[in-house]
Amino acid sequence: MRAISFGLSGKTACFRKPDVNAHAYFTYNNIHKPALLGLFGAIIGLGGHIQLHNENRGKKENQLDYNHGYPEFYEKLQHLKVSITPLAPNGYFSKRIQVFNNSVGYASQEMGGNLIVREQWLENPSWQIMILEDDSDEYKKLQEYLLGGKSVFIPYLGKNDHPATIKDVQPIELEKPSHKYVDSLFIKNVEKLDGWQKEGETPYLFQEVSPISLQKQYHFYEYETLLFTNYEIENLPENSFGYGKKNYVFI
Repeated sequence: MRAISFGLSGKTACFRKPDVNAHAYFTYNNIHKPALLGLFGAIIGLGGHIQLHNENRGKKENQLDYNHGYPEFYEKLQHLKVSITPLAPNGYFSKRIQVFNNSVGYASQEMGGNLIVREQWLENPSWQIMILEDDSDEYKKLQEYLLGGKSVFIPYLGKNDHPATIKDVQPIELEKPSHKYVDSLFIKNVEKLDGWQKEGETPYLFQEVSPISLQKQYHFYEYETLLFTNYEIENLPENSFGYGKKNYVFI
């Protein structure tokens, strides 16, 4: 089995959580699959949420030409299997609250129309990303653009304040897993971990409820609990592959 691997990083990133906005906006610790597919869509020039909104502007849902589907990037790329590995000690990235003004005039009902925004940003995040090979035209085009260093739109990490850096792009050959450790994020499928940590390492367990897909009707996030740990996993998850003495799970 083959895949394409690359490093993804940035000076800052923000993958905003939709459930808390009373005092500040908060970010997920890692780029999640829907955001990663959006980045891929930007690279090969696929439309996103704004393009879908503009297409349906002024139309009613019962009209024949109303588009009830996903944004173009998700419609065409959701089949891709990806592996996400945080390149940080224990999987945690440093975070800091940034405070800035939104003074476009209609941002706030306060006098002067100025909105003070508090937003949590990741600092110097980086990941190893792998995309499992398939026979789709989208995968072939994405591979071509990544290997060629090309992009239709500027890829960014969450929003356009955070440009992404892509480097070390290479095709790789995957093998069968050679041990019972997982070196990437994977979906939690056990209540507890009973195995030993990797020899010579301090044990760690990172856990986060993270978006994994988009709901069909309203495009809300659908979630799974993701783990990143150096504990032994008794039953390796589906789509586990080995590369360079490490195991990676594709979700």
